[in-house]
Amino acid sequence: MRNVSYCLVGLVLLLTNGCRKEYEAPVPYNFTDTPGSGQFVSSIRQEMDGVYGVTDGANRFGSQVVLKWTYTLNGADTTHYLSIFSGTDAAFFNLEGDSKADSLVLNGYWRKLVNTETGVARLSVRIKHNGQIQAYTGRLAATDTLVVDGFYGEGKANPTQKLTLTYRRPLNTRPFEIMAHRSGGRTSDLLPASENSVEIIKLASRLGATGIEIDVRYTKDGVPILYHDNTLNLRLIQKNGLTGPVEDYTYQQLSSLVRLVNGEKIPTLEEALETVINNTSLRFVWLDTKYIGPMDKVQAIQQKYRQKAILARRDLRIVIGLPSTDAVSAYEALEDKQNTPILCELDTAITKGLGARIWAPRWTLGPQTQEVQAMKAEGLTVFVWTLDEPRFIEEFVSQNNFDGILSNYSTVVAYYHYSSQ
Repeated sequence: MRNVSYCLVGLVLLLTNGCRKEYEAPVPYNFTDTPGSGQFVSSIRQEMDGVYGVTDGANRFGSQVVLKWTYTLNGADTTHYLSIFSGTDAAFFNLEGDSKADSLVLNGYWRKLVNTETGVARLSVRIKHNGQIQAYTGRLAATDTLVVDGFYGEGKANPTQKLTLTYRRPLNTRPFEIMAHRSGGRTSDLLPASENSVEIIKLASRLGATGIEIDVRYTKDGVPILYHDNTLNLRLIQKNGLTGPVEDYTYQQLSSLVRLVNGEKIPTLEEALETVINNTSLRFVWLDTKYIGPMDKVQAIQQKYRQKAILARRDLRIVIGLPSTDAVSAYEALEDKQNTPILCELDTAITKGLGARIWAPRWTLGPQTQEVQAMKAEGLTVFVWTLDEPRFIEEFVSQNNFDGILSNYSTVVAYYHYSSQ
């Protein structure tokens, strides 16, 4: 009966999302993306990571949040950002340090993924010393407590509503993969970049992800690209008159004539993996097999970028996902399967028969505690997909059985994982 309830919830969510109305939630803040972090040196960033209690602002963002610093790379330059994750309405903050301020000031925006609520935020970092709020100079005494406080607003209006966050405890450090669906999140959730774009890959860490799942298809001339749906459609691309399967068009046609909803080009698989290695701190890439046909080109690209990651001294796993019997057949047809890590979404017998080291069942099948524990006892890693419902995310994280969750709401998975005790 428990598995039936998971399936019914999944069906309701699918039907609800399928009827989603069009709406907008533009990001109300322009990031400077200045390399470095201003006054926020490494030691201060490390001190700030943690679980915080919320007093002022709890009615909007809940009684507890998670603070975590992330970064992007551009050559030798590193740019740092602070993310705040909430368990309420899939709310999150993206903030950057104010390099011009002479104190620890953060500017950015907040957003709720379940609706169109968004706004500007301006916060600063201070300490509570002997019961008094004081400036933070970078040194924290044993009796001091970090306080992040300031104001948030609605839309582009000046922030006037008070927000106070008080440090409680460190982040949970249990190894766990937080994997963002469609390279970072869905276009329909009104993120600042389109799904399966280079730009969303660069944002994924700021949305809580440690890894990403990307959808791979072939163009008419055999170029592996990123695109989720079977056809070109207005859910994913700007209006241009082209319709029908992606596979009906050459890469040159798609590159010159098609733009994703937010104006980006459809990237090649190589461009996506180049971005992961050169610009992000992501440590896992799940290549979801959306195409029907030979796997040799994807295998070659997988192996090429696994070697690039090793040369770049990156701890990065790139794994080909097998979601169907067609994908399994394409894998089995490969002449040489060495150095080809795979992930299987089918049953445990098929997974073990293929020699896959990762099993990834659908979340609507339920926790499957016995099966998960049996697979882990044989040394396999076990993920679950695509889990977006917050109460089930909380349940799956708290059970501590799975090694990772694939979700469109990586911000919610990040909150429950890092705040768990």
